[in-house]
Amino acid sequence: MRLFVAVYPPDGVRRDLRRRLDAAVAGRRVRLTGIEKWHVTLAFLGEVAPEGRPEVERALATVQVPRGRELRIRGGGGFGRRVTWAGVDGQLGEVAADVRAALVAAGLPSDDKPFTPHLTVMYAHDDRVRAALEEYEGPAWQLDRIELVRSDPGGTYTTLWAG
Repeated sequence: MRLFVAVYPPDGVRRDLRRRLDAAVAGRRVRLTGIEKWHVTLAFLGEVAPEGRPEVERALATVQVPRGRELRIRGGGGFGRRVTWAGVDGQLGEVAADVRAALVAAGLPSDDKPFTPHLTVMYAHDDRVRAALEEYEGPAWQLDRIELVRSDPGGTYTTLWAG
């Protein structure tokens, strides 16, 4: 199963961003990713055998999540012309580093890509979406947990563990 560790903004925060983006693409054929998928990936594990899940959960349980840390969706950018994202402010870099370190210490896989806190809002480039994101500052929310998520065939996500 394909696994990753994520932080999900609350529904109201994601809806606020979606309203902003819907206004930017009104009347145009632009495909945004589903709001239910908007998350910040802290670590990507890739394929993990089902029997490895308890070990992943034990490793994640050692991470001290700084609950109450203020986060906010602000600005945006892209990875080339293939991905457009909304940025996330709030010092998630050390949380991602702690998650990755816990996974590595347990002998588990973890990506080593540089961490860029973001929500992927579309798998394409669109100038109006990028412009809407540049000026966007969403409502603040408090970090309250991290989640172990399975990426299912067909593109759905299932939370397996939260702590």
